[in-house]
Amino acid sequence: MTISSASPAFTGRDPQNRLYGPLPDVQGEAGYEPEHPKRVGFFTDTSVCIGCKACEVACKEWNFLPMDDSHGKRDVIGLSGMSYDNTGQLGANSWRHVAFIEQTRTVDLPMPTFGRPGDDRQDSGPSPAEAGEDVSLADAQQSVLNAEALSEYDPQTGQSGTDKQIRWLMSSDVCKHCTHAGCLDVCPTGALFRTEYGTVVVQGDICNGCGYCVPSCPYGVIDQRKDDGRVFKCTMCYDRLTDGKEPACATACPTQSIQFGDLDELQARADARLATLKSQGVETARLYGRDENDGVGGAGAFFLLLDEPEVYGLPPDPVVTTRDLPAMWKSAGAAAVMMVGVALSAILGSRRR
Repeated sequence: MTISSASPAFTGRDPQNRLYGPLPDVQGEAGYEPEHPKRVGFFTDTSVCIGCKACEVACKEWNFLPMDDSHGKRDVIGLSGMSYDNTGQLGANSWRHVAFIEQTRTVDLPMPTFGRPGDDRQDSGPSPAEAGEDVSLADAQQSVLNAEALSEYDPQTGQSGTDKQIRWLMSSDVCKHCTHAGCLDVCPTGALFRTEYGTVVVQGDICNGCGYCVPSCPYGVIDQRKDDGRVFKCTMCYDRLTDGKEPACATACPTQSIQFGDLDELQARADARLATLKSQGVETARLYGRDENDGVGGAGAFFLLLDEPEVYGLPPDPVVTTRDLPAMWKSAGAAAVMMVGVALSAILGSRRR
């Protein structure tokens, strides 16, 4: 069994010479035998995430990751002062990051209005007795307790009124373990490789700190440590997988917001969960990273979101950064051939003269 971080576009195994689009067998593309294990992944259901950060703690404890603040400074207890989210973002020392997003909007609660004594005699406001059933306390309570009205939440469209409705969005972010991973394509040392489970892992003892993989990630996941320049990211607990165990974060999650397993089964489960939320009137729910026709060929770690991806700090339309490399190499080759042809023509022409 061989492991190759090279894309099939450069090894001749891909007749279409593409670095994007659906790829049914990522392990086979990486050089594994047909009997390899099934591809595994994460399905993160943000609708049941409570922001406890148990996944962050479990990840750091299992992988011996140093403590850091929201700026990536090691061995510092940093408080951002802006949110309960003190990790700030994914980094070389934080392979799991729970984002906290607070959304507010004003709502108009149809409660009865009562003017000052005597205002009704001056036509400045009807008294409750004159208003009748329209503003009765029973009708007001019925309207306020309308489950359908209270369940609707669209932070983009505020209503008039002084009362506010608050919603917390929480999501545990992680490396996406892309089907087409740009970091694999640009790594010159083979420090990044595709495992037999379809995940993407960094070998820290082989990484030379060149940093090519950092800008190649469309999600901004992979990061360098400041002390030695080596890169680190989530390994989906590769060492635990080889022992038949689940990743530490999924094991620690108390609400099963992070679900681990066979990627095909997780995708079917996510489709069913999305259909359930849609039937309950949650129109803003959507799957992110589920589509194999997206810019990275689908992700090994995908999410159910309750708002636009940008709200969670995710790119709305990620594209693998090496997608156009084959076309670029073809153009460069054609240009080189043309330049050689021009040079030969000039040399031969000068000899004839």
